[in-house]
Amino acid sequence: MIWIVPKPTDTEDDNSTGAVIQEIERAGGCCRLLDIDRVDPLRSGIARDLIWVCGMKQDSHQFETLCILALDNRVINTPEAIATCASKAMTTARIKKHGINTPETLFTPSLQQASRFIEAHGSVVFKPLYGFDGNGIRRIASTGELDDPPYYLQEYIQNDRDFRVFVIGGTAVGAIMRISDTLTHNIHQGGIGKPVEIDADMREIAEAAAFAVGIDYCGVDLLLDERTYTVLEVNGTPNWHCMSTPIPRLLAAYLIEKERELRA
Repeated sequence: MIWIVPKPTDTEDDNSTGAVIQEIERAGGCCRLLDIDRVDPLRSGIARDLIWVCGMKQDSHQFETLCILALDNRVINTPEAIATCASKAMTTARIKKHGINTPETLFTPSLQQASRFIEAHGSVVFKPLYGFDGNGIRRIASTGELDDPPYYLQEYIQNDRDFRVFVIGGTAVGAIMRISDTLTHNIHQGGIGKPVEIDADMREIAEAAAFAVGIDYCGVDLLLDERTYTVLEVNGTPNWHCMSTPIPRLLAAYLIEKERELRA
């Protein structure tokens, strides 16, 4: 059985969960929705099954429930991987630990350290530590523009576009370029996406980033810094808007494969 935790932001016109369910059923797989706000993980009776987390709320109950369910089930993505990707600081730490190119970053509660970092770069990008969909990201030039600590700051890299590479099972399978005239190119912030071919450098860095955070599937966001790609973040419950690659079908096939491995 494949249990599915639906994406909270799904709508009738943009239903990521439903698209994958349709492909699972088309391929002969068996699946069922799982409401983790209603299940008692200590008495769920769910064991030796696969649980796919299409999306989740950023709250402690849902995360702890997934952690408990992961004791007796195969959860994709794992709670650890989702937590890593939810924290921009932890994602950066893992990326840096593996020697992968990423913008220079500061994570600190110190206003003095933040001030020195901003002064050294002229202006920097402020990001909420646990933000999503590009919300709250802005370019700043002084500490007076900061929110409450701790501060997550990155060097600003001049650009008018970024790239999202979708990785499944360690393999980059599709990519889009997102273009906008604003700081963030996220589709939810008005960015326009179009499919692009995955070149060799893009493939190498995206697959390395997925490995670094220890994740089954993800969206790796990249900037092109002059001629070199740099990792902005890794998304643990990614959207695949504008991709020409049949992500729902590929993801369904991966989930079915992993569920069958449990039965072997």
